[in-house]
Amino acid sequence: MRELQLKYGCNPNQKPSRIYMNDGGELPIEVLSGRPGYINLLDAFNAWQLVRELDTATGLPAAASFKHVSPAGAAVGLPLDETLAKIYWVDDVIREKDLSPLACAYARARGADRMSSFGDLIALSRICDADTARLIKREVSDGVIAPGYEPEALEILKAKKKGSYNVIQMDGGYKPAPLEHKEVYGVTFEQGRQELPINEELLSDIVTENKTLSKENIRDLKIALITLKYTQSNSVCYVKDGQAIGIGAGQQSRVHCTRLAGQKADNWMLRQSPRVLGLQFAEGISRAERDNAIDVYIGDEYMDVLEEGAWQKIFKVKPEVFTREEKRAWLDQMDGVTLGSDAFFPFGDNIERAKKSGVRYIAQPGGSVRDQAVIETCDKYGMVMVFTGIRLFHH
Repeated sequence: MRELQLKYGCNPNQKPSRIYMNDGGELPIEVLSGRPGYINLLDAFNAWQLVRELDTATGLPAAASFKHVSPAGAAVGLPLDETLAKIYWVDDVIREKDLSPLACAYARARGADRMSSFGDLIALSRICDADTARLIKREVSDGVIAPGYEPEALEILKAKKKGSYNVIQMDGGYKPAPLEHKEVYGVTFEQGRQELPINEELLSDIVTENKTLSKENIRDLKIALITLKYTQSNSVCYVKDGQAIGIGAGQQSRVHCTRLAGQKADNWMLRQSPRVLGLQFAEGISRAERDNAIDVYIGDEYMDVLEEGAWQKIFKVKPEVFTREEKRAWLDQMDGVTLGSDAFFPFGDNIERAKKSGVRYIAQPGGSVRDQAVIETCDKYGMVMVFTGIRLFHH
């Protein structure tokens, strides 16, 4: 297939719309089901690059959840404990059988920030198996891209959305040209592709007093930087135990990236608290409604919901207020978190905010005139910080 006609461009009024190869060659994808749109395919190609690189860097199957050309979540296929299975809404499946590593990667990528993942485009680094397809079937999603599909998995996915779900097969051996082009306002931009490998060598310049990094720490630093490589800049990514737990994308201020990603990481941690795990939901509400209810419950506006009496529509039993003091006490248990930044930290305020979300390991390019002040802030908390020397802007 040399070109693919799309429903429309970024918006319904932007027609005609298509993708094609400038060299007249074959497209590297095959649409097995559905009719993907312009944004679907932007997400698909960016997400595919991310998971392929995660798999190469870690040796583990990888998954990503993409929305509007930035990842909502990214993870590798490590097993899920009981608590994570519950907050990702896959505990009912795990009670019956162990999930495949790829399904675990998908559950993690989808589950870390379920609010942002609603209606996502999913990428899988390996052939989609039936376990993964069954999890995808339960979620609100626009499509999936993978290098292949097991027959049972393809049957499950083709039935989603009454046959209109976008199932895309990627040519795993495809290698794009070294130069890439983009047209803006009738002007063509050209640049070399971002082919920088994220490896141990990139993580060798440890600038803090604490220089101890385990192999798990190095894995998580790689995950943070690879995720940032495909996130709209400015961007910051928090990672814990093989998965992104908070991504701040497209902010003009570095500290706002750190705050946004940190709040998402905090929400991930708060969802694991006994107070949230004990919530009793009303019968018949959807998975998305449960996600929204939890987001409101752990937010500061929950007192307003109680006062308005709206809780009866959501919960069987009126939950007690989760006070700021209780939330802070729970968050203070958070530790061992990794943070990556796509450009240097200009001030130590980023480190101070990261500390509140349990960050101990940091990778950033360095190069600020205030590098020493940032290093001293890290040393104050016994953190490990690596200077990569490489910026990872993505637009």
